[in-house]
Amino acid sequence: MRTRAAVSTALWAMALACLSACMSGPDYRVPDDALVRSGLARGAFSAARDAAYTPADVPTNWWRLYDDPILDAQIAAALAANTDLRVAEAALQRSYAFLSEARALRQPTIPVEGGLQYGQVAGEQYLLRLRPPRSTDYEARVAIGYDLDLFGGIRRGIEAATADSEAVAAARDLVRVNVVAETARAYADICGAGLELVSARRSVELQRESLELTERLRNAGRAADLDVTRSRQVLEQFKSALPALESARHNALLRLTALTGRVPAESDLTLERCASPPRVRQAMPVGDGAALLRRRPDVRRAERSLAAATAGIGVAIAQLYPDIQLGISLGSLGANRDILTAPTNFWNIASLLQWQANQSAARARIDAARAAERLELASFDGVVLESLRQLESALSVYVHDLQRETLLQASRDEAARAAEDVRRLQSGGLATALEVVDAQRALAAAEQALAALQAALSDDQIAVFLALGGGWESD
Repeated sequence: MRTRAAVSTALWAMALACLSACMSGPDYRVPDDALVRSGLARGAFSAARDAAYTPADVPTNWWRLYDDPILDAQIAAALAANTDLRVAEAALQRSYAFLSEARALRQPTIPVEGGLQYGQVAGEQYLLRLRPPRSTDYEARVAIGYDLDLFGGIRRGIEAATADSEAVAAARDLVRVNVVAETARAYADICGAGLELVSARRSVELQRESLELTERLRNAGRAADLDVTRSRQVLEQFKSALPALESARHNALLRLTALTGRVPAESDLTLERCASPPRVRQAMPVGDGAALLRRRPDVRRAERSLAAATAGIGVAIAQLYPDIQLGISLGSLGANRDILTAPTNFWNIASLLQWQANQSAARARIDAARAAERLELASFDGVVLESLRQLESALSVYVHDLQRETLLQASRDEAARAAEDVRRLQSGGLATALEVVDAQRALAAAEQALAALQAALSDDQIAVFLALGGGWESD
């Protein structure tokens, strides 16, 4: 008999083990038709064939390629105090707490109850015409319950919660990428506006010298009053450009101050002295499509959301099947004078089976979960497409702006030579003030266009690094 009982127990244990190994729903893997698996998406970038780029891997802290200690310090301050990063970090910690809660469902539940009361029952409750004695009674109870999770609904829920938590971590990394890029951009905008101010002020000084020369020529009878008026008008035009550039520089400083978690009163005004935008002078490392798709946090977040949706199918399918729970309860109940004696102690072992015979709602939830998976796959493909588009666009803009810089430098040099030639001719009485004004205007326009483009080139480089998705990795 004992042998038969042992065999029966072993068979039941094996059956329960087999059932507990069952997992409802599909196991997750990146679908074969997902765009991220495409060879074209994982290859070299078409716009990166220019000599301005190299297929080398993107460095973890790409901003150090600028070799600018001030920029390094500002980014370090932003990473330490930026409010968006603090929000993202808090959201990540909350997701970890939700994950811990989901994992706790795999653990036994152990409710403990206890109580003590003093009182008197009503005699007539027991059909007695007397007053029962007062007594002090107690109750203590502990129960242990465990869900067998035979069809893996809880385990799929943990998979979904894990993937959701990893998606939130990727979202936090995406915030870090944007904070780093926006901090670098704000600093570059300060320096770019400073560069444009230097150019604008040089144009003002040149025009002021031209006005003084025109006034001397008029006093000598070699120029008309109209020439002086025109020269003064151009000077005022040049001076009118200064306030807008100063405002743009200060606004960029305020952006940088906010990004580093400080109030406007704490702005570092010494940064407004910068007149040289940060610039990587070497070929920029961009890697390839495979590295890009591994690195970008938004791609990783979309992939983890797809994994969570796939696990959600298993959670929904598990609701089609019975849920079996085992429980043990023990305790003691009675008068204080009999505490923990045999008449007051109790225990029991029980099982509970729950199953919904009408499965219409459960099947509707399965359909919704499968639709959610298709939705996340489409979103995943969309993120991959957008990441590739952003990078190709940023690479193209930077290359074409480099070409424009070469042309604008040549234009500026020609305008400077023309302005100097006209000034010499004017001093010898061989050129009119109108010709000088036109030459000065052309030079100022060329100077301003070149300065604006050089400021934009810094933004172009930052846009490339932002599209590459680097900067979230730890050192």
